[in-house]
Amino acid sequence: MRAGRVAGTHAEGGDGGRSPRTDDGRSPRVDVAELVRIRTHHPEAISEAAVRRARRPLLNEGGRLMIVAADHPARGALGVGDRGLAMANRADLLERLCLALSRPGVDGVLATADILDDLLLLGVLDHKVVMGSMNRGGLQGARFELDDRFTGHRPEDIQRLGFDAGKLLLRIDYDDPGSLTTLESTARAIDDMAARRLPVFVEPFISRRSPEGKLRNDLSAEAVTRSIAIASGLGGSSAYTWLKVPVTDDPDDMARVMETSTLPAVLLGGDIGDSPESQIAAYEKWRGALQLPTVRGLVVGRSLLYPADGDVAAAVDTAVGLL
Repeated sequence: MRAGRVAGTHAEGGDGGRSPRTDDGRSPRVDVAELVRIRTHHPEAISEAAVRRARRPLLNEGGRLMIVAADHPARGALGVGDRGLAMANRADLLERLCLALSRPGVDGVLATADILDDLLLLGVLDHKVVMGSMNRGGLQGARFELDDRFTGHRPEDIQRLGFDAGKLLLRIDYDDPGSLTTLESTARAIDDMAARRLPVFVEPFISRRSPEGKLRNDLSAEAVTRSIAIASGLGGSSAYTWLKVPVTDDPDDMARVMETSTLPAVLLGGDIGDSPESQIAAYEKWRGALQLPTVRGLVVGRSLLYPADGDVAAAVDTAVGLL
């Protein structure tokens, strides 16, 4: 299977049957049976496809970066808005990713090994930035969520497969000892990536548990400022460190918050809800923050792959237009 030939039968979409649409109204198709056949009889095809993959620079000619993220399922985070299992159907997710990657201005994808392996077999990663997701051990809702072990791509995997960057999540709760383990392992991962001259995107948060035990990220200006300061100082070198940051609760605070570091940064999307109004509000937040000098692009997943109206192409094109 090669790029532009994502053929086969289509399973029902994981978000209640709404499938992604192309400009001509046809959805891309992923042949699950063929993927399974290759995985069963020719597993080395994945590494062979990685070797063949045509690469490109990290940034486009304008110095910007537009990445579609799909590393949520490996953390057990399958929901989008009030659709608890929206991302559970793998064929549907792959079709949405193929469509998003085909849109002009989309530079690449962030995902775990299982998804990137499928995309390699589908042949849709040529001339795309490929980012491996590194720590997925802090499962959503688990008591050990903040002891976020590095259970995904290792630096040596990213180098061996010829991928372009790695990404890791750093959530810090001052009341949870698991955060210290994550801090230390994050620093060592940054060291290992810098030794290989590979960019690593660090996504920091100050997090707190509610009285019911649910973990929430603090998006106040003070908390985001503190998280950026901590993340920027990790490891023996910051030469290859990027930041992946949220827009603060009050978008007007972003200019002051982003003065905390000179590291290049991208904005993350997060789960923005199911309504068209929430989608529009997210675009406006991103638009303003993208004007700041250290902000170089967007890394957005669920809100583009599972938009309220089901039109993946339109959601992606709108986000690209903000750059």
